[in-house]
Amino acid sequence: MTFGMGREGYPAVCMTQFAAKMYCKWLSAKTGRYYRLPTEAEWEYAARAGTTTAYSFGDDPKKLGDYAWFEGNSDEKYHKIGQKKPNPWGLYDIHGNVAEWCLDQYIPDRYKQLAGKVADDPLVPVTKTYPQTVRGGAWTDEAPLLRSAARRGSSKDWKAQDPQIPQSIWYFTDANFVGFRIVRPLRTPTAEEAVKYDLTEFEKQELLDYKKAQAGKQ
Repeated sequence: MTFGMGREGYPAVCMTQFAAKMYCKWLSAKTGRYYRLPTEAEWEYAARAGTTTAYSFGDDPKKLGDYAWFEGNSDEKYHKIGQKKPNPWGLYDIHGNVAEWCLDQYIPDRYKQLAGKVADDPLVPVTKTYPQTVRGGAWTDEAPLLRSAARRGSSKDWKAQDPQIPQSIWYFTDANFVGFRIVRPLRTPTAEEAVKYDLTEFEKQELLDYKKAQAGKQ
């Protein structure tokens, strides 16, 4: 779905986290190269690009328009990628345009849980449908939600207008502000290592239940 805002060269929107993960599996099979969504920790590491400021370009939100599409300049739509300045590591649209899926379940006080600790792998596997993590802010958001540290969880409201019974596990009818960014690791993980980034047992069961429900309608 594009809502008339553009397709070629624009972000893909309205996909669930599950759909984005399945796209990565498809792309990996098609290309022979391994792709996945980033973990939340990886996303912020890449977004900050070595900085410790509110945004990757500093602390002044007045400069945000040079780097991001957001509520103050988007003209109520998302835009073609790569039109704004990149962060210090050359990543475009890391702030704004569309918020981006991470692999994690969203835990509101996750950072507080890790305070004073060293976490080698802070990934929080998905164990329920809501909330799941998106980062980066979007064309619909005000400046504070585009900060490198700003966090957000998905909501049932993102699927409010879905008329299907059961509601789709693939699309968010009301989330034209959510997209995703993919990771291709420098070193391809072993099959054992890749398991933690693959579908969780909850997601596998959710897919099975959805297929059964769909079959029951026929």
